[in-house]
Amino acid sequence: MTTAWQPRPPSSAPGWVESTWRTSTPLPRPCRISPTCGPRSSRDGSAVNRNERLDEDDVRVRPGRSKSRPRTKDRPDHSQAQSATVVTIDRGRFTIIDASGDRHYAVKARELGRKGIVVGDLIDVVGMDNSTVVHRDGRENFARIVRRLPRETTLRRTADDADPVERVIVANADQLAVVVASTHPQPRTGLIDRALIAAFDAGITPLLIVTKTDLAPATELMALYEPLGLPVVEVANKKVTTHVRGLFAGHRTVLIGHSGVGKSTMVNALVPDAERTTGGVNEVTGKGRHTSTSVLALPFTGHGLIIDTPGIRSFGLAHVDLDRVIHAFPDLRAASDNCPRGCSHDEEHCALNTDPDVNPARVSSLRRVLRSRAEGESRN
Repeated sequence: MTTAWQPRPPSSAPGWVESTWRTSTPLPRPCRISPTCGPRSSRDGSAVNRNERLDEDDVRVRPGRSKSRPRTKDRPDHSQAQSATVVTIDRGRFTIIDASGDRHYAVKARELGRKGIVVGDLIDVVGMDNSTVVHRDGRENFARIVRRLPRETTLRRTADDADPVERVIVANADQLAVVVASTHPQPRTGLIDRALIAAFDAGITPLLIVTKTDLAPATELMALYEPLGLPVVEVANKKVTTHVRGLFAGHRTVLIGHSGVGKSTMVNALVPDAERTTGGVNEVTGKGRHTSTSVLALPFTGHGLIIDTPGIRSFGLAHVDLDRVIHAFPDLRAASDNCPRGCSHDEEHCALNTDPDVNPARVSSLRRVLRSRAEGESRN
């Protein structure tokens, strides 16, 4: 019979031998509750290795959070995928239209990873035939976006000229309509020039639309931009003329502008079924109120799209190289060829200061953009 464990006696005890105490006294049990506790204990009391008793069916391997699940080289080819266009996004759910103009709802497939999808993207979709089915328990079937086709154009902006994070406004647009009001709110040439720079950088054709000309004339504003060869049109009394409709037909046009300039009102006139919410101008600040909260693309004549965007307060150009900014000012480009090498166009010896054919207002606008961009780079 094994004796109970005894504490180690003091070394001064008579007849005590350490080796005898170690062999005759069992080790204490590591746990008072479980008889099987311990690294080398078992239910029958024998000291065995637990791994030796496990069968291969008893072992379950679970992937950790930082590890992916076991992968296979077999991938679905999605040869039956159908083409579609993204028209709006709401909390990770995408509204898309197919080639016939029918609307469906879709989500991103896992194989896309973090690849971003924005309004205007051309995509390949599977499961679109059942994507509008609603089950009795409220579940919906969503199509899956399995591929994003290469983008022809990408319109981008940043929060300000120092923000390195680019924000994609829309993809695959071939026309950019800058919408400004002749009054309420007052037109701001800074936004127009920045939008023109972004359009030039993205390879998109720009045009200028001046609304509310029935309330105040926009003669000076239009005279400032007509020499650029830029299409400049007027919209009065909330009526869209046939000429304006012709500018949008067959194009994927994105509308940008400050809040309150009449973008949504014009969209409702162009597409009667759009039902975009409209709002007035704050009488205290003189600025428009935000009514549109998301980007929305609407089908238009000749397989075109009209893309309405929320009102913007700032249009950063941190993604545009300084050397490319001057190319968005075609009326100043010829005079800038006479500048000294490495001219920043904000120096005393700049040729823009002495050329009689340049408009001083345009030079000032260029220099405001260049200074803001230079300050943004210095902060980074």
